[in-house]
Amino acid sequence: MRGPLFYILLAFVLAVMTACSSDQKTLTSLAYHNTTAHFNGYYYAREEIKKVEKTVWSSMVDDYNRVLRLCPALDSAQAKGYDKDIQEAIKMASLAIQRHPNSKWVDDSYLLVGKARFYSMDWGNAIQTFKFVNTKSLDLDTKHAAIIELVRTFTEHKEYNNAQAAIDFVQKGKLSKENKKNLLLAKAYFYQEQGDLDYMVRNLTEVTPLLKKKDRPGRIFFIIGQIYQKLGFESEAYNYYKRCLSTNPEYEVDFYARLYMAQVTEISRSKSVNAARKSFRKLLKDSKNKEFKDKIFYEMGVFELKQKNLAQALEDFNRSIREGNNKRIDGEAYLRLGEIYYDTLRKYELSQAYYDSAINALPKDYEGYDKIKARQSILDEFVKNLNTIKWQDSLLAMSALDSSALRARIDSAYQAKKRLADSNESKKKKKRNRVEIVSNTNNVFSSGDDGQQQEGDDAADWYFGNPSAMSLGQTEFQRIWGNITLEDNWRRSLRTATAQAARSTTDGATPANTEQQTAAEPAPSDPVAAEYTRVDKQIPRTAEQKKEALKKIEDAYFALGDIYYFKLLEKDNAVTSYNTLLRRFPETAYEPEILYKLYLIFKDIDPAKSESYASLLKTKYPNSDFAKILINPDYLKESSQTAEKQKELYKTGYDLYQNGEYRQALQALDQAAEMGETSFSSNIELMKVILMGKTEDINQYQFALDQFIKTHPDDPLTTYAKKLLDASHTFQTDQEKVKGIQYIRSFEEPHYFVLVHRRTDNLSAVVSAMLERFDEENFKELKLKTSNLVLNDEYILTLVDELPRISWALEYKKTFNEKLSTLTELRNHKFHSFVITKDNFDIFYRTKGLDEYLQFFERNYPAESQ
Repeated sequence: MRGPLFYILLAFVLAVMTACSSDQKTLTSLAYHNTTAHFNGYYYAREEIKKVEKTVWSSMVDDYNRVLRLCPALDSAQAKGYDKDIQEAIKMASLAIQRHPNSKWVDDSYLLVGKARFYSMDWGNAIQTFKFVNTKSLDLDTKHAAIIELVRTFTEHKEYNNAQAAIDFVQKGKLSKENKKNLLLAKAYFYQEQGDLDYMVRNLTEVTPLLKKKDRPGRIFFIIGQIYQKLGFESEAYNYYKRCLSTNPEYEVDFYARLYMAQVTEISRSKSVNAARKSFRKLLKDSKNKEFKDKIFYEMGVFELKQKNLAQALEDFNRSIREGNNKRIDGEAYLRLGEIYYDTLRKYELSQAYYDSAINALPKDYEGYDKIKARQSILDEFVKNLNTIKWQDSLLAMSALDSSALRARIDSAYQAKKRLADSNESKKKKKRNRVEIVSNTNNVFSSGDDGQQQEGDDAADWYFGNPSAMSLGQTEFQRIWGNITLEDNWRRSLRTATAQAARSTTDGATPANTEQQTAAEPAPSDPVAAEYTRVDKQIPRTAEQKKEALKKIEDAYFALGDIYYFKLLEKDNAVTSYNTLLRRFPETAYEPEILYKLYLIFKDIDPAKSESYASLLKTKYPNSDFAKILINPDYLKESSQTAEKQKELYKTGYDLYQNGEYRQALQALDQAAEMGETSFSSNIELMKVILMGKTEDINQYQFALDQFIKTHPDDPLTTYAKKLLDASHTFQTDQEKVKGIQYIRSFEEPHYFVLVHRRTDNLSAVVSAMLERFDEENFKELKLKTSNLVLNDEYILTLVDELPRISWALEYKKTFNEKLSTLTELRNHKFHSFVITKDNFDIFYRTKGLDEYLQFFERNYPAESQ
């Protein structure tokens, strides 16, 4: 007989079986499906996605020389490695969706499916899944989460317009704290991918109160500090680096935060300077920082450079190169050294060596790489011509020596070099400079007479501190190895091959070695004899050989003058080179052109001297093209032959432009333009403007197009130039819609003072008169002008121009603020006032972005001027 317990158990089993049905919506059924969907399908799918995310993050290599990435970049090759995890995640999420369609975890499971497709880079299906969740879900937070995932997906797929649309849509809703945090991070990543650090840091600073430990807040604080440091807000950068340290981040982030904190410490007293130096030394002493020594020394060099301590900066950058093995840091240290020797010390030979090393070490995507490469090319050409002069002069001097005297000189040079090497050997054993190139002991001659130490006692010891050794090393290397390709293990690749025939780094700089040598050939037993043989073959003995050597020197002096004048912008050195050429080679064929260039150089700084060169040119070379230009400025315009030459150069420049070689193209066009005005000149000018669009800021490009249109109103090319200008404006407007209005942070240029008032107040005439009176009383010497301009249907602008410098602009605004209470015309009226550069005014007037500029003004100008 069955008791009551049996029937109770039977009822329970029937209830459970009924709850398993996906069609039931009873409380029991819902509880069963919610529990099963959550702890079976959804839970395991989420764990698989976490595994994938961990794999993606762990594979990311941070580059601390740049702003760290907020999110790791996805890679299709890597995605194949975690494909099984992706498929398992989709499978488990699908079980929760299919078997428990009435549970509350269906939408969340779809989100996991979308994430899985995102990480597998299946963009189309990922987007469709997130859109489906947004459309079908009844939970507002889940809908918002789906759209935020869409933002990340569109950003990763570089569909920035769609990402912006998704951002605009989702931020209109009321978001939960979690969704708000995720949206701000997604927006920051969206702006980072487009290079917009300003908007990126705005979103990151807004998200900081919402961050939790799982979000790695220390890393985000560090990124904010990096951005502020890059934008020039060093006090803000310091604060965020400090906040980063307070979170106890992973060691590498901790190290770089401490390093950059020392870099951005505000220096107001020598005590603060010493404190910063002490912090650098403390980092060096920490044994855990051994692998970071190169970076520490590099940052020490940057710090000392800011303090105008060039000697210490040079030492620190050199130690950075010696201490580490990070190729990028080496490249940046080389670059800094090259910049110092180029811009400050004007030692172009040393600068060339450093720029050459920088180009070999830096990646091609390094910021400003094209400009670095262009300067390196100029310096290579400069040093090539300088070495030609030195070497050929040395050979001519040795041509007067007999064999015994020549051998004695070589022997003396060799012994001097050997003594120097021996005296430095003990230092090198303790600390060898890994960038030093030990020259072949057979070569005892420098390429000229300038063999002195350049940078104190240690300079001759260090390869790049000794121009003679540097030239000698380069010459000897190419004599033995030839012009081999730069690559790792270059010796090994040529071990069994014979050396190439010798090539000189400059014309005639080294001899052609007719003997075939292998890469592994030992040094000769008698280095003095070997060097004697090498040099003796190069010495010009006959009149014809001496004439050839002198011609090389003549050409090199002329090339040096042009490099100084046109590329290095060193007019004084250009004059010296040109005059040296005229003095050493009074019959030179270059004289007419040199006289014309000297006339141009002195035209604005010394008219009397300029006229003397012009008179000499017209008297001595009356039939030269350069004299004809002086006599008749329209000469080249009337010369069809010159126009044909310009067309040839134009074609060369255009072909280079088509191949993306913009710098070389510009050089060809400059050469054509230097021939003077012809009927073809407008073509050259417009092509240079088009090149500017590829190499310069868009505002400069638009300004150049506008100037071309104004100066060539009747030219047939003007119609095309207008089309280019319209297209550029359209493109810029579209970009500004995507990125937001971007004002230019360049303030050392003329400013306007702007007073913005409502059209309905009818204040234009009154404000103009008031400001003219104000200018007369306070800034009479500037002779300022006042004008009115309609901004839009709501506002009118009253402008005062032109304030020649930012200091005048700030003084004007400050005085206006102080005198405001006395300006009765403005009482009872609302208005805005600010100063603005001409470039920013163009952006402001085009975009009508009053609120945006007021924010920009508040952030970038001193508070007392606001």
